[in-house]
Amino acid sequence: MMKDLWIKNGYEAFALNGDKSLKVEVLAKQLGISKSSFYHHFSEMDVFIECLLNHHLKQSEIIAEKERKANHINPDLIDILVEHKIDLLFNRQLRINQQVDWYKNTLQQSTLVIGNAFVQLWMKDLNLTQRQVEALFELALENFFLQINQHHLNHQWLLQYFDNLKKIAKTFEP
Repeated sequence: MMKDLWIKNGYEAFALNGDKSLKVEVLAKQLGISKSSFYHHFSEMDVFIECLLNHHLKQSEIIAEKERKANHINPDLIDILVEHKIDLLFNRQLRINQQVDWYKNTLQQSTLVIGNAFVQLWMKDLNLTQRQVEALFELALENFFLQINQHHLNHQWLLQYFDNLKKIAKTFEP
C-alpha cells in the first residue's frame, strides 16, 4: 500500500533527522513516486505527521509487549532495542522537539507505554528495589536518549550502557 510506504519512509526520515526532513518533494524522490500521491493520501503535512505519531504509538505498544515477555536485559531487552532502533531514534526526536505540543504528548504517551514494562524488567534483572528504579529511571532515560544515535545503537554499546546503570543503581542501595 502506497500510504504505508509514505509512513515508513517519513517515520525513518523523522527518526534520523527530525521534522526538518519531512519535505514532500524529498520523500517522493526517495520513494520514486510523484508528490501528488502524498496529497492523495494525506491532504497536508499535519495529517501526515499525525499518522507518523500514531504509527509511533503503535510501535511503542509492540515494543512494550516484547519487553513484557523479556526475561533479562542481556540479551532479551538489548535484542528488542536493536531491533527497534528506528523507533528509539524517533522517540529521541520527539524528546528533542518536545516544545511542539504534538511531539510532547506523543512522547509522554509512548514513555508511559514502554516505561512500565521497561521498569519491571530492570527491577527483576538488576535486582533493584522500586525506590532505586524510581531514583534512576528518569535520569537514565534522559541520558539514554541524549547518547543514542544511528551509529552506536548496537548490542555492544547497549550492554555497556546497562552495565553502567547497574553500577550506578548499586550506589542507591540502603
